[in-house]
Parts: sequence; structure tokens; C-alpha cells
Amino acid sequence: MTPEQFQKIAGTIPPDAGIYKYFDSENQLLYVGKAKNLRKRVSSYFNKTFTNYKTHELVQRIHRIEFTIVNSEQDAFLLENSLIKQFQPRFNINLKDDKSYPFIVIKNEPFPRVFLTRNKIDDGSEYLGPFTSAGKVRELINFIRQYIPLRTCKLNLTETNISKGKFKVCLEYHLGNCKGPCEAIQSAQDYAEGLQQIKQMLKGNLQPVIHRYKVQMQQYVSSMEFEKAEAIKKKLDHLENYQARSVVVSRHLSNVDVFSIFKEHTYAYVNYLRVENGTIVQTHTVELETPLEEDEKQVLSFAIISLRSDFNSNSNEIIVPVEIELPLPGITVTIPKGGDKKKLLELSERNVEYFRQELQKQKILRLETKSDTEKKSVLKQLQKDLQLKEVPLHIECFDNSNFQGSFPVSAMVCFQNGIPNKNEYRRFNVKTVDGINDFATMKEVVYRRYKRLSEESKPLPELVIIDGGKGQLSAAVESINELHLQGKMTLVGLAKNEEEIFFPGDSQSIKLPWDSESLKLIRRIRDEVHRFGITFHRNQRSRGVFTNELEGIAGIGKQTVTQLLKIFKSVKNIRLQSEEELAKVIGKDKAMKIQAYLKQQNTG
Repeated sequence: MTPEQFQKIAGTIPPDAGIYKYFDSENQLLYVGKAKNLRKRVSSYFNKTFTNYKTHELVQRIHRIEFTIVNSEQDAFLLENSLIKQFQPRFNINLKDDKSYPFIVIKNEPFPRVFLTRNKIDDGSEYLGPFTSAGKVRELINFIRQYIPLRTCKLNLTETNISKGKFKVCLEYHLGNCKGPCEAIQSAQDYAEGLQQIKQMLKGNLQPVIHRYKVQMQQYVSSMEFEKAEAIKKKLDHLENYQARSVVVSRHLSNVDVFSIFKEHTYAYVNYLRVENGTIVQTHTVELETPLEEDEKQVLSFAIISLRSDFNSNSNEIIVPVEIELPLPGITVTIPKGGDKKKLLELSERNVEYFRQELQKQKILRLETKSDTEKKSVLKQLQKDLQLKEVPLHIECFDNSNFQGSFPVSAMVCFQNGIPNKNEYRRFNVKTVDGINDFATMKEVVYRRYKRLSEESKPLPELVIIDGGKGQLSAAVESINELHLQGKMTLVGLAKNEEEIFFPGDSQSIKLPWDSESLKLIRRIRDEVHRFGITFHRNQRSRGVFTNELEGIAGIGKQTVTQLLKIFKSVKNIRLQSEEELAKVIGKDKAMKIQAYLKQQNTG
């Protein structure tokens, strides 16, 4: 649909809250979105030029638009989420999580049975969960049954059947695993009390159960029934030991949901910690694909709604790392600055980072486990797509990294036959560049790498990927020319956001199909150089290699710099502050010294 075609229907779109749906010429649903004002939101797709390639591709395919008016922004938010999960449109965020999770069911029947199931049936039964680990659920059920005897038989224990004496107790009764409700030895009220304890335990709240056993043990002691008291004592010890093994966060916290996110390019990873009665009772991490490169706030909001729905959460507080739009009444969104809630968020962030790294290893492993024929096929396709002279059996990729606007380093990864060759990975501490200059940094490290290979008569790569735009690519080409290596390898630049590929001197970029095997390989190489570079950078910082440039100013020490970075987050932001703003943090004298230094740098 062209902007001109859209203008003919723009007036028919209401200025109300609602959801909109885009369809292609074959009536396939492409995208579902929400809006406070449908007319403004939909018009924005046709009234501006998108730099994002995938958004541009979406607009080009739109053939028909449908919309649904709802009563509020909250309703639009929930309806959008529901439709995305139901239809999974190609250009929407895709929650890549198709697992079936187990529940613990308390069956809707006389003297209800309690067991594990993956099938949630609308039969009036009570379902607790879902849980992310079937093994943990089985362990929990077995643990509960040691202390709260429940029947496991499928007998129809109606009051009439029991009164007629239709049933006899079985071996489970004689083993102490059941109290014999089938012969009315156990009352319905006593059985219901046991079920209530189970519900408390499944919610991580063991205190009522522990308290009940302590009262019961004291009663046995008072009546001189020491053997029974000893049996209760063993149960108490086991329960308290189990509670100690649980992840207890704080006795002061009640029920909260904790979410963290790590986003890179067209993928995001979200971790969910569910806390009940101060104890972490669930943890789950998901991968999401973001075809239109939605920002982390949009992705996090979508994931929160999906995960809370999947895990039946009714917590009224959500802990997150960034401000998000979450139009849910009665829900408090907290961005913690310290205390137990901050520790919870940090724990969630550790989980999401671990998940991301493990998933990355698995993706690389999947390529490594392909047959030689399959690997060669991908490389031949890349040769065809980039019109290379030969199959790129040897590929190298460079990326620059810096910390808070200062201290550049670079990294290079090497892929041979489509898989990483970590022996050839290289790290570079930049030697000849002052301050942050990505172009000069790239020129230096490319020169150093291929000067060394030339001097040692080692084979050059068929393809070199420069993770950056035209400027960094041009800088790399300068080094290749100075080394007289023109024509001996192909250099391309990879734009960081749009995944466009540039050749030296070309004004137009190449845009590979975003789901092609060629682009998937390029993404994998780019992600690996990012991972390698960030790890190097983090290790360097932890060893104290970086000394902040501000610490070189006379009269400015490490503690002063730390104060500034805590408030302003980066050297770049510090540069933007007035002397008065700096003085509020570190005092007038030190602020004057820093301003004088920065002015000298700007004029120097």
C-alpha cells in the first residue's frame, strides 16, 4: 500500500484506542499493533521514512487494514497480546517458547486426589502452577506425601458409597500413606485440612504447616506420647531443611514478579522470577524474536503480559530494570535502587545473561553439528549472495568496543568452514588512537592484523566483515591499501542496526532476506565478535586496566570520578554538564578543575 493509497482510507480510521491488523495481498496477517489513537498510529507508518529495513518491508506488503475499537488502552494492550499469541504474525514479536508445562491438579471429586498433569481441563478442578520443571514437581509431590497422607486410588468416594461399605482399605493405608477415607476412618474435614496445607506449601509458605506440627508435637509431649512426638520432630526437621534449600529472599517481601531483559539486534531474552511469601517459587527465561527491532521497553511489556498469563500470576507488584508502559489497574511497577528488591533484580539479570550465553553456545553448536555438505551449502549461498570470487571458507570479523565513552578496545573472531576457530581469535588494546575514534581504531587494528599475517606468510581470509558503517569500512580499506593487499580479500561493512551490507565505494547497500541462511551466518559471526569483545572489555576493567581519563586531572581522584559516574552514568554525560551541575555532586573547586580540563580538550 502506497502513501497515496493510504490517504484515501485514512479518514475512515477512528481516533480511538484499539488494535489494528495489517494483511498482505494473499490475506495473510502480517502484524498486530495497539494504539491510544488508531488514526495517528496507523498514519505514522505511511507518513515517514523508516530507516529500519524490516519496517519498510512490512509497509510495502500491507494490502488491507482492519481495526477494532476498545474501551481503554488497557483493553488494547491485552487484546494485542492475545492476538499475537493466537496468530503469531510474521512481523510481530515472537515468543519462542512452545513447551507444555506441568501443573499440580487438585481433582474436583470427593476426597480430591493430587497429581501431576500437563492437560488442563475445564472440569472444576484446581490447577496450581504451571511449573517449569516436571522433575521438581515430582520431587515436591513426593515430599508432600511424606507428611500429608492422601489417597492415590481412583475409587468413587461418594458419601453414599462409603456409607454402604463398598470399599476396603488397601496396602497404602497399612503403610501409613493414606488415612482410609474409603472406610470413613478419615473424615472429609480432616482431609480438607491436609489439602489446605498442601496449597500453602506449593505457594512457598511452609510456616503454617511448621507451626501446626510444632503445636501437635507439644501436645504429644504433654501427654507423654514421646514416640509420636519424635516422629513429628523428624518431619519438622525435614520441613525446615527443605525450606532452607528453597531460595528465600526476604521475610518482608510478599508476592512479587521480577523481570529482566537482555536485548541484542533482533532477539531479546527475558527472565521471570516469581516470588511468593518471600521465596522464589518459579524461574523461567524465554527468547523472543523482534522482526521490527522493537525497543526493550516494548518487548519487556509484551513478555510480562505473556508470562504472567501463562503462569497465572496475580501478584500486584512487578519489579523491572526500566520504566515500561503497563496499563494494568492495581499493579505497582517498581524499579528498585537498593535492598532486597534490587538483589532480586540482579539475580534475575544473572539468570537472563546465563540463558543468553548458553543459547548462543547451542546455536553455534547447531552449526558445528551440520554435515560438511550442509556447511558448504551455506557458504556457497553466501558467496552467491555477496557475489564473491570464491567460497568464503575463511571469514574474519572486527568490532570496536568502549566503556562509558572512553578507553577503546577491539576484537576479531575467525570462522573457518562456517564454524569458530577460537585459536585465531584476537584481542587488541588500541595503541595509537587518543580518545574515542572508531574510524582510526578500526584502521589500526585491521592494519596490525594483516601486517602480522603477511609477515608470517599465513593465509588471508576470503571475507572480512567490519561491524560498522561506511566510515569504519573505509578506514579498514585504507589499511589494506597501505599494506598493498588490494584484491587479495573482500571487505564488507555491516551496518549495526539495519543489517545492511556495504561494499567499499558502493552507494547502495545489499539487504539479504532477513530469514536467509546467509544472513543467519553473518548474524552468528557478528554476535560472536560482540560476545568476545564484551568479555575482553569486562575482564580488562575488572583487572583495573582502565584508568578513567578524569583521574588524570590534578586534584581529581578515583572517589570523585566514581561519584560523578554514579550520578551521570558516563564520561559523555559528564561532558554535557554545566559547572553548577557538577558542583552539586563534587563541590565547586573540583567542578572548576574538571570544566577547565574539558574546555582545554575541546579547544586542543
